[in-house]
Amino acid sequence: MAGDELVWRRPPNALRPFVDLCSGYRMSATPPGTHQGVPGAHLTFLFCLDGSVDVLEKPDPAHGPGSFDVMVAGLHDRPAVMAQGPAQTGIQLRLTWRGARMLFGAPAAVLAGDVVDLRALLGARAGRLLERLAEAPTWAARFALLDGALARLAASGDERGTEPAPEVGRAWDLLVASGGTTRVEELARDVGWSRRHLANRFTAELGVGPKTAARVIRFERACDLLRSPKSPALADVAATCGYADQPHLARDFRDLAGLTATEWLRERP
Repeated sequence: MAGDELVWRRPPNALRPFVDLCSGYRMSATPPGTHQGVPGAHLTFLFCLDGSVDVLEKPDPAHGPGSFDVMVAGLHDRPAVMAQGPAQTGIQLRLTWRGARMLFGAPAAVLAGDVVDLRALLGARAGRLLERLAEAPTWAARFALLDGALARLAASGDERGTEPAPEVGRAWDLLVASGGTTRVEELARDVGWSRRHLANRFTAELGVGPKTAARVIRFERACDLLRSPKSPALADVAATCGYADQPHLARDFRDLAGLTATEWLRERP
């Protein structure tokens, strides 16, 4: 829509193990409705510079709905349902699971399936940072403020000694490199753990097991291909991403996005 704005930015090198991508956005008002927040390989870190985001259904139904002006959403394998309608300006970050431990002092597992007010993790600092971001006159100024705040949090994480088990990191990196197609027994063999021990340690750190993580990583790759300029056919995407067939991909869309692939594409801005 006219007046909409989207600014993408990679973080400084020192922050890239923890933050994959930053984006600033200004969105026009839309007709009242809902938006599905689909699973992905990153946690979502969001600052609403005017107003708030209403989360009607969190991925884990054990957690109730909420309204947030600064929030972080953990890894999940079900969609989050959010209200849409009012115009909104904000900053969104794709946070790695390593970033959760380094920046917040807790494993990503404590956020799995949930959407949490950042004040619960960082206290009053979260609110002060939100105010400063809202007052900054340009996207460049906002990103500079955010870089400084994240660098200070990362330095605190270094002091806490919050490094996760290297075997968990190795298993995750193998899954990402394979697009989610590496089998759990292969991961366990590579890191030198039993399959059960890997599943337990992996889940304790990330909040999802390696099999679920593989499913989400593969699904995210399929989504990226579907919204690429070439707009490949569903059958081709299924084959490229390692699905057994197109119906297999269709089932993952229903389970993970709560939509068909066609509905999901129609919802994209």
